[in-house]
Amino acid sequence: MKGDVILVEEHHRKAAGVIVPAIIEKVRTKPARYVISVAGESGSGKSETARAIAEELSKLGVRSVILGQDDYFMLPPRTNDARRRNDPEWLGPHVEVNLDLMESSLRAAVEGATELTKPLVDYDNDRVGEERISLEGVAVVIAEGTYTSLLRHVDTRVFIARSRRDTLEHRMKRNRGGEARDPFVEQVLTREHMIIAGHRHLADFVITKDYDVQAMP
Repeated sequence: MKGDVILVEEHHRKAAGVIVPAIIEKVRTKPARYVISVAGESGSGKSETARAIAEELSKLGVRSVILGQDDYFMLPPRTNDARRRNDPEWLGPHVEVNLDLMESSLRAAVEGATELTKPLVDYDNDRVGEERISLEGVAVVIAEGTYTSLLRHVDTRVFIARSRRDTLEHRMKRNRGGEARDPFVEQVLTREHMIIAGHRHLADFVITKDYDVQAMP
């Protein structure tokens, strides 16, 4: 998303340093592009962890691209917020997020596309544009976002198990328009927590609230 703030810190890099070595052989031996999803609640560090994984892959000579779920929202940020406030049902996967379109992007990448045309959300100007990204030489696609555990074309799923309470400090750091101090946003995050709490069991790797990595059986 254009205008977003990404603050990659040591704990994100540490988690990536555990996950990437565990999957690198699978990445290198898969004939098609490898897909990793990074999911979790708002402010849990999804974007930062995805960036850290991309950096760790790069150290091993593996090129990747990141697809952010924020670009696949049906409405731009402020318009989406207004819709949420006026419509209690406007929340969750397949309602406010076009997961089918994100799925199509992943499928195209896996099937060998050399370029993707995807939505691009401009946070500051509250609009959804479009961008083209090259996939030339790209071996891994990282899909990050709240509901990306639900995507089908994924080889490794990462879930960050940090709740809205655990993420408060992080949300304050990347605070957008006073969101971290808005009681309505806290209500949304409470409902969001209820939606995605069950997604943890889909994960291949769970990152705890302390950013330790657990490989799931």
